[in-house]
Amino acid sequence: MEVMEGETIVTETVEVEENPTVSSVDSEKPNAEFVWTLQATWQLAHTRLEMDQAFDQPVCKKKKLWETVAERVTTKLRAAGNPDVTVKAYECDLKWRNMLATYRKNAERAKRLGVGSVHWEFFKAMHEVLGKSREEIEAQRRAKLCGTKLGKAIANKRFTPILPTPTLTAAPCPARPPQDVLQLYMELQERKMNMWAQQKALEERKIEAINNLARAISSLSQNNTTPLTKE
Repeated sequence: MEVMEGETIVTETVEVEENPTVSSVDSEKPNAEFVWTLQATWQLAHTRLEMDQAFDQPVCKKKKLWETVAERVTTKLRAAGNPDVTVKAYECDLKWRNMLATYRKNAERAKRLGVGSVHWEFFKAMHEVLGKSREEIEAQRRAKLCGTKLGKAIANKRFTPILPTPTLTAAPCPARPPQDVLQLYMELQERKMNMWAQQKALEERKIEAINNLARAISSLSQNNTTPLTKE
């Protein structure tokens, strides 16, 4: 670690997190671990970054991809004068995980203090590929797709736009014409007259019943007060 102006500059490339994530490459580790020299690390970085789009696919076999990375790194190292070197897939996977951890720390520092504050030798190469936004990556994929047959077929195909379903709103009640209003008023008045006539007939029945009852009581009273005639 280097310290400058109270800020920690992350330059270590061999930092391993406690309880590291299990590698997707399930190969058996040999007794002798591969030593990552600066040359070997650069070969891994270039190879892995060149294959970043393959690793970024939603469906891919990471084990096969890491085996390809290991084969390419081994070939490059042997061509550079290391005939006995053999790099395993799991070693490449683990080393790249450590490099990613260091890259993320330096990327966070670059956001706060600027790119000039980062002195890690692999940061620039990794940031050019890994630092792109999702919009930039999608734009590049579309640009590459435009030159293919599939891209041309999609571009020439006419799509029917799907319009949003209109929201159902209650339709305003239309204004009644004057004739309808007058007709409605007459109907209401007629109903009122009918109700009044029915109520009047009911009251007359009550009065008639009371009068009948009064006559009956009066007749009964007269019969009780009439004197008996002697024979």
